[in-house]
Amino acid sequence: MEDSRASEYLMHFGLSRQEALVYEQLLARGKQTGYEIARNTRISRSNAYTSLAALVEKGAAYLVEESAKKYIPVPPEEFCGNRIRRMEEEQRWLCKNLPREESEEDGYITVDGEDNIRDRIHNLLEKAEERVYLSCSADCLEQMREILSVLREKGRKIVLITDRPFALEGAVVYVTEEKDSQIGLITDSRYVLSGEYGPGSMNTCLYSGQKNFVRLFKSALANEIELIKIRKGETENE
Repeated sequence: MEDSRASEYLMHFGLSRQEALVYEQLLARGKQTGYEIARNTRISRSNAYTSLAALVEKGAAYLVEESAKKYIPVPPEEFCGNRIRRMEEEQRWLCKNLPREESEEDGYITVDGEDNIRDRIHNLLEKAEERVYLSCSADCLEQMREILSVLREKGRKIVLITDRPFALEGAVVYVTEEKDSQIGLITDSRYVLSGEYGPGSMNTCLYSGQKNFVRLFKSALANEIELIKIRKGETENE
């Protein structure tokens, strides 16, 4: 396991960086005192005890009363599972009780950052009720294979435009020129996301439910598909 990735992911579950370090130490060595944690992690004893108390409070460790106070880790699947379950309960409450204005997403929204774009794509695909048109590289499609497969199982129409052969049962796939980091997505002829996405790119996309923009982008994809068909016909006739 990469230490940096483990710490980053644990921070997503509510631990500070130092608490994540102490938690990893408990998982690696088992039951320990605060003194042992401080010695093995090379942090001060006061910081070690503060982190251990926080881990107990957050449900990531248990305190064992022996001749000396020792701490044992809660297994990660249990700790993370508990956090996810509580957050899902809180999400349901917030969605039900927070005030919000119901309005059409007819503006133009800039989505910056690889993680934010990935989340926006996932949410758009997850909510698709009828059809998905997606234009991007084959490498990008591989990241979405699982959710695209789920959509196909649900009977959604999926049309893919990509730069290498891509096998997805039930999907219509068109192979064209190199896509690099360019991505274009339309769901249910209602929402569009377009821009650059992926490692090494600017990771900036435009997202909108504006009808004229959706219509324009849909027409551009249709024209690209027709061009691919023409080129394929020319190749087959050579």
